[in-house]
Amino acid sequence: MKFALFLALAFVTTVVAQQPAPKPAAKPAPPKAVGGIPADTAWHDVTKWGVEGRGWGDQERKRWFDRFPAKAEGKVTPAVWSLSRDSAGMMVRFKTDAKAIYTRYTLAKTNLAMPHMPATGVSGVDLYARDAQGKWRWVQVTRPSSPKVETTLISDLAPGEREYAAYLPLYNGIESLEIGVPAGAKFAGLAPRAEKPIVFYGTSITHGACASRPGMVHTAILGRRFDRPVLNVGFSGNGRMDAAVGDLLTEIDAAVYVIDCLPNMQPADVTAKCIPLVKQLRAARPNTPIVLVEDRRFTNDWITPNKKKFHDDNHAALRTAYDQLKKEGVAQLLYIRGDALYGTDTEGATDASHASDLGFMRQADIFEPVIRAALK
Repeated sequence: MKFALFLALAFVTTVVAQQPAPKPAAKPAPPKAVGGIPADTAWHDVTKWGVEGRGWGDQERKRWFDRFPAKAEGKVTPAVWSLSRDSAGMMVRFKTDAKAIYTRYTLAKTNLAMPHMPATGVSGVDLYARDAQGKWRWVQVTRPSSPKVETTLISDLAPGEREYAAYLPLYNGIESLEIGVPAGAKFAGLAPRAEKPIVFYGTSITHGACASRPGMVHTAILGRRFDRPVLNVGFSGNGRMDAAVGDLLTEIDAAVYVIDCLPNMQPADVTAKCIPLVKQLRAARPNTPIVLVEDRRFTNDWITPNKKKFHDDNHAALRTAYDQLKKEGVAQLLYIRGDALYGTDTEGATDASHASDLGFMRQADIFEPVIRAALK
C-alpha cells in the first residue's frame, strides 16, 4: 500500500511539473488610429472659449458660427442674411505643446469650392502659429473633400508650446468645430481678445473672393499685422451701404470702420447712400475713425472702356461725398484710392474682378498705413 501511494504521488508530481507556467496577462492593445488620427485624441470644442470675428457678443444666433445675430433676419435683405451665415473672418486661438494638431468640423453647405476659388479657401480651416519672435507664420490648411471633415492639420511639429490661430472657412458656414491634440498634450483655448476690432464692411472681395485660403484675405493679413481682432462684414454681391447693416455696425465698438462697398454700387447709389451711412455711424460713434475705399479697378479695364468709365465715375462719386462730409466738419474721416489696390500690372486678380492672393497682399499694403494712422 505504501509503495502504491508513493507511486501515485510521484505520478501527480511529475504531471504537475510538466504543466506549462501560466502566461502573464496580456497588455491591452493601444487604441487604433481612425483615418490617421489616434482614437485617444483629446478633442476641444471651440465654442467653449469662443472665436474672434463673430461680433455682437452673446446675442442669440440661429447657428453659433453665424456672423450676424438672429435679430438681423428680416431687417437686412434675404441675400445679406444668407451670406452672413458664412464664417468669413472668424478665427480661433489656442495654445498647445502638441506634436500634432487635428481638426474635425461639419460644414453647412455641400458646395465646397467655386470655379475660380478652391475648396481650401471656400471651406478650409487655415492654421497659423507665432514663431519665437512672436510673428504670425503660416502652418497648414485643410483640404475638404466632403462636408464632414476629420483630418490631421499638421504633424511632426517642432517641440515647444506656442500660440496658434485657425481661420474658419470664407464661403461656407460651420455647424461644429473641434481642435484635437494627442492625449497628454497641454492645451488651452484662448478667449477672444478684448481690443476693439477693425470692422470691414464690403463686397465679395471683403468676403474673401478669391483667396486660396482663409488667412490670405486682406482683412486677415491686416489682422495679423496689427495683431488685433478683425470683424469681416463682407457680403458677396451685396455690400451696398445699406442702412440696416449700418444699424448693426453701430452696435460694434470698433477701432476703425472700413467702408469698401463700391464694387457692388453704381455712381448714383454712392451719391445717395454714402453720406447717410457715414452720418449714421458718426451719430452713434462720434470718435471712431471711418475709412472710405474706392473700388478696385478690374485688371482688364485698360482694354474694356465701359468698365474703365464705370470705375472713373464711381471714384468721382465717392470723392465728392467725402469732400462734402469734410466740408460739413465730419472728423476722423479717411480715404483710400482704388486705382492700385491690385497693383498696376494686371496680375492681381483671378477673373479681373476678384483678388488673387497677390491682389489681397497688395490691398493690405495700401490699407495698412491708412488704418495705422486711424488707429493712432
